[in-house]
Amino acid sequence: MRKFLAVLLLVSLCFSVFALNVIYMIGDGMAANQILLASILEGKILNIMKMPYTGLTTTYSYDSWVTDSAPAGTALASGFKTLNRAIGVLPNGEPVPSMIELAAERGFKTGIVVTCRVTHATPAAFYGHVTNRDDEFTLAEQLANSKVDVIMGGGYAWFLPTDAGGRRTDGKNLIEQMKARGYTYVTKKSELQSVKSDKLLALFAPSHLDAVPVRSGEQPTLDEMVAKALEILSSSGEPFILMVEGSQIDWACHANDVFWTWKEMIEFDNAVKVALDFAARNGNTLVVVTGDHETGGLSLSNGGYTIEVEKARKVKGTADYFLSKVKLDDYETFKGQAMEFFGVEISQDEFNYVKNASNKSYALSEVVSKKLRIGWTTHDHTAAPVPVFAFGPGAEQFVGFMDNTDVAKTIMKLLGLHTLSFPKPVAAK
Repeated sequence: MRKFLAVLLLVSLCFSVFALNVIYMIGDGMAANQILLASILEGKILNIMKMPYTGLTTTYSYDSWVTDSAPAGTALASGFKTLNRAIGVLPNGEPVPSMIELAAERGFKTGIVVTCRVTHATPAAFYGHVTNRDDEFTLAEQLANSKVDVIMGGGYAWFLPTDAGGRRTDGKNLIEQMKARGYTYVTKKSELQSVKSDKLLALFAPSHLDAVPVRSGEQPTLDEMVAKALEILSSSGEPFILMVEGSQIDWACHANDVFWTWKEMIEFDNAVKVALDFAARNGNTLVVVTGDHETGGLSLSNGGYTIEVEKARKVKGTADYFLSKVKLDDYETFKGQAMEFFGVEISQDEFNYVKNASNKSYALSEVVSKKLRIGWTTHDHTAAPVPVFAFGPGAEQFVGFMDNTDVAKTIMKLLGLHTLSFPKPVAAK
């Protein structure tokens, strides 16, 4: 009898581990300083910062200390390093399965929620296999033929032929194909809440969703999408994996735009709260939050032992939005408009710098950031380590200094996916 009970206990423990739900949240371009900047400007401790277990990860790719999002996403999705620009393949081009593909084979429900095109680098790393991340038409087809149950984001033009308002020249209507496979398809926030289907394709823009500071109308927020995804994925009682990306933190940091970075970070943090609240209620859900790399070389001061926090809080919008509303033909007029919008005084030399720049939004963001005493070293990615946070069963394993591949390996180990055999995906042509 004791032997039988021991076996029963072992089986029970194995099931409880393997049946774990995972909410895997990636802030694209997010490292520690992006989190702290948002916390400072918001005037509160973020939900991310309250998570009980914390580690640090390196982010380098197979061929560079500075990764792009394609190999970073591949590392986080599958546990393998690859070349910059490659998705879901080894450096030799051999496809490798992601945790979502492995989990789907084992009967897990799976989901992807992003604010970029669903064929963009990070989401694609969880279902796609291409040697060049720009091959988004192939990625759209791979997603259409995948076993991902819930898909939310932008990019419907990559799924539609040109005669249906899309960009595909091969005549394929992937959305109709997915509807035939049982997906409910929606394009508006007002349609989202009424969805009862266990398979959802929700694409809210022809390309990326609008940036947080200007998003409105029928494009939902990230936290709204996460809440709906969790509702659908948890409804059957089967275990699930949901990958969530705060996609445009990266673009805000590429632009060196303090206001934009702040607002994208807060939307992502709101989504983290939805995930943590679900996990606290559920009791069998692991939440892991990390970044794929750091963008911008953000530093929280450019000298003088200070940051102009109150000025930064009063900025009214992004540099890109400001430039869409003003003209660069008269310095005095521009100076007054900039003072009203950003709360900083622009010099004649700075006006000329912006006016003559090839990327005027980037140039203006540089000027404004300098006035706010916030520094940036680049408009590109850096090799800075990024934090990883965890809450829920197994969270204690995400501590210390690790590589980004270790995050994926640890999640897959907790789910028992590392023990499964999996057929190699067909290589993208």
